[in-house]
Amino acid sequence: MYKNSESIVLASGSPRRKEFLEKLGLDFTIAVASIEEQPRPGEPAEEFVLRMAMEKAGAISRRFPEKWIISGDTIVCLGQEILGKPTSKEHAVNLLMELSGRTHLVRSSYCLCHLQKNIVRAETIVTKVEFTDFSKETAEAYVLTGEPMDKAGAYGIQGIGGVLVKNITGSYSNVVGMPLAEIVSVLIKEKIIYPVTRHVRG
Repeated sequence: MYKNSESIVLASGSPRRKEFLEKLGLDFTIAVASIEEQPRPGEPAEEFVLRMAMEKAGAISRRFPEKWIISGDTIVCLGQEILGKPTSKEHAVNLLMELSGRTHLVRSSYCLCHLQKNIVRAETIVTKVEFTDFSKETAEAYVLTGEPMDKAGAYGIQGIGGVLVKNITGSYSNVVGMPLAEIVSVLIKEKIIYPVTRHVRG
């Protein structure tokens, strides 16, 4: 659907973010930033997730100052409590039971930057996700599929975990891990990508 007019580096090892850019038709390379991914004492969730996206982009932009860097970070929050990725199957079940029958927020931040051009664009998108009221047995059965183990909040809305979701308010792609509409809008505005239309016939 789109093509690059400039070089892009995805500063993320997330297979979901990689798949998003591939489906858009973009040509890009991947470089994963090695940074400390822990909130500072008293740091609000919305500040933490934005800082993570910006620090990832900053680290990779220093390696590729002549290229556009896209980074992202996603967190699942109950109030100000950040629910990270599960460390064990038992932890995954506990995380899911915290979310059962409740509404939580998914915050995804992205950062687009170019060091040589001294351009930084960063934003946080918030989506409300309401879960069904499911049993512990359902949570355990879902965890046994293996899907939750590498995902914030221990679920993947784009996979089997979608059956746990009753309603969402806001961006679906944001919950998967990258607010596509907002990122594409910025990429087009900065003339980094353009839509491919040459094969369209009237």
